[in-house]
Amino acid sequence: MPFCGSCGAQVEGRFCAKCGAPVGGGAQAPTPPPAGPAPGTYASPVAAPMQDNVASALCYVLGLITGIIFLVMEPYSKNRVVRFHAFQSIFMNVAVIAVEIVLGIVLPFSLYSLYFALWRLFWLACVALWIFLLYSAYQGKTVVLPVIGPLAQKQAQS
Repeated sequence: MPFCGSCGAQVEGRFCAKCGAPVGGGAQAPTPPPAGPAPGTYASPVAAPMQDNVASALCYVLGLITGIIFLVMEPYSKNRVVRFHAFQSIFMNVAVIAVEIVLGIVLPFSLYSLYFALWRLFWLACVALWIFLLYSAYQGKTVVLPVIGPLAQKQAQS
């Protein structure tokens, strides 16, 4: 059975039923159809967006930076769950920085041992809270922190 030289379809008769091109006589050797679609017709692969729990957990990874990134990224900037975790991450990091500044002002360096003991306890609590929020967001749970959680919820809905 001969094949069309233009499109590669099987031909019965003198003309291709698919593209209408004339097919030569029997002296021409049949050409096999092309192996795949024509070059340039491949659809570019589209990256599927992350699931909500992964994006929510990533909001906490680098604090302010990843929180802002997920507020700007297009598919996640409209998702309320991811927006909540991004705002809560930002607000939590701003609160940590503010408490750190207040501890530095209130406790003078003359109380050297007390200052560093409180500073270490504070950072241990911050790291524990960070890991807890990261893990909870990955599990799909929404943990609302006491003061900044309602602010984050309000911002996420607007």
